[in-house]
Amino acid sequence: MGRIFGTDGVRGLANRDLTAELAVDLSVAAAHVLGEAGAFADQRPTAVVARDTRASGEFLEAAVVAGLASAGVDVHRLGVVPTPGAAYLTAFLEADMGVMISASHNPMPDNGIKFLARGGVKLDDAIEAAIEQRLEEPWDRPTGADVGRVGDSHAGLGAYVRHLLDTLPTRLDGMRVVLDCANGATHEAAPDAFARAGAEVIAIHAEPDGLNINERCGSTHLDDLRRVVVERRADVGFAFDGDADRCLAVDQFGEVVDGDQILAILALRDKREGLLVEDTVVATVMSNVGFSRAMDAAGITVLRTAVGDRYVLEEMRAGGYTLGGEQSGHVIMGRHATTGDGTLTALQLAAEMATTGRTMSELASVMQRLPQVLVNVGGVDRAGAASHEVLLAEVAAAEEKLGDSGRVLLRPSGTEPVVRVMVEAPTADQAQEIADHLAGVVRTTLAL
Repeated sequence: MGRIFGTDGVRGLANRDLTAELAVDLSVAAAHVLGEAGAFADQRPTAVVARDTRASGEFLEAAVVAGLASAGVDVHRLGVVPTPGAAYLTAFLEADMGVMISASHNPMPDNGIKFLARGGVKLDDAIEAAIEQRLEEPWDRPTGADVGRVGDSHAGLGAYVRHLLDTLPTRLDGMRVVLDCANGATHEAAPDAFARAGAEVIAIHAEPDGLNINERCGSTHLDDLRRVVVERRADVGFAFDGDADRCLAVDQFGEVVDGDQILAILALRDKREGLLVEDTVVATVMSNVGFSRAMDAAGITVLRTAVGDRYVLEEMRAGGYTLGGEQSGHVIMGRHATTGDGTLTALQLAAEMATTGRTMSELASVMQRLPQVLVNVGGVDRAGAASHEVLLAEVAAAEEKLGDSGRVLLRPSGTEPVVRVMVEAPTADQAQEIADHLAGVVRTTLAL
């Protein structure tokens, strides 16, 4: 069948690329691979299954549950829960595995399946490869009392919110906060957590109908959040994506605070509090040069990984580091979570505002972003992005032109059928010019 796992699970157009049949097969194969790897400790295995608000999540949830139960796994359905909530509850409920059905920030017609190991951590590449190899293989099916049982866990969301509140160093009394919930999985958890922490909450795009997730809202469409923050004179605004594992912020003036700035704020806080292990933060190759400069000025080491929060987490676990993240707003706080958590990130940023008495704009000023342009080129052969000689020569020429004043990054996306061209330069015009030129070269050289 070929490689179907991307950087964030299996993802595609629901009922076309990601079918009910594939969901069943993936779940059966995952149960077999994890069981044979000793993850179930020779006991009757249990799993938790959660989803975001997409309409297709309903039939995919049924397929995943059916596959797991048919393989002898007892299943607890969590319903609509954020991805970080599913990760937390996998550990909290001591489940042997977890499954999250979501396509994160992708449009509503897409969906995805992410598997979690015991403790709520993502599977490593070797396990995913083994699952792919086991798809559609013949197997001995349990019968009678050996089939898995299925039930609902109604208290999961409340337990997750209590966990979020337990991480706060201070209350948020008197703070007015706008939350753009992307009509997604945190439409209940985020407003509830902020209200319980004492904030005045203005929730927008918090009425999911199965079809409106990420639709001109959330972390990929910030215009509504920026407008409401200014109109309602809020102290800060936060935007989540569909499964709420990422967060972007908007300051009191309606200016966007991206993932690099968020990570910088939290890194400086953790260093101040003596919580930043080896004064090191983990970021990706997409992080802005301005982030590295700010961290260097503060005496903080930056380790860079490939794009994808799973690779950030792997580096964090390998070195015992406690903070890492991506420009897109995935922030992993290892002291509190095993994955990126948008609601946790928002709460911690708001708490830093309350603790220091500084506005979000003041906190975000710790770094100055270099102008950055990102162009996504679709309809091309992604596999050739790292090897086509003409394309690589053009990239090298652009890098030579920029010198130390900027950089170029060209890579195939792990979650979408595009090649991404990213350019940082001293001016926005120069960054756009170089990015447009390289995007044209990609279209020409990698045309299908």
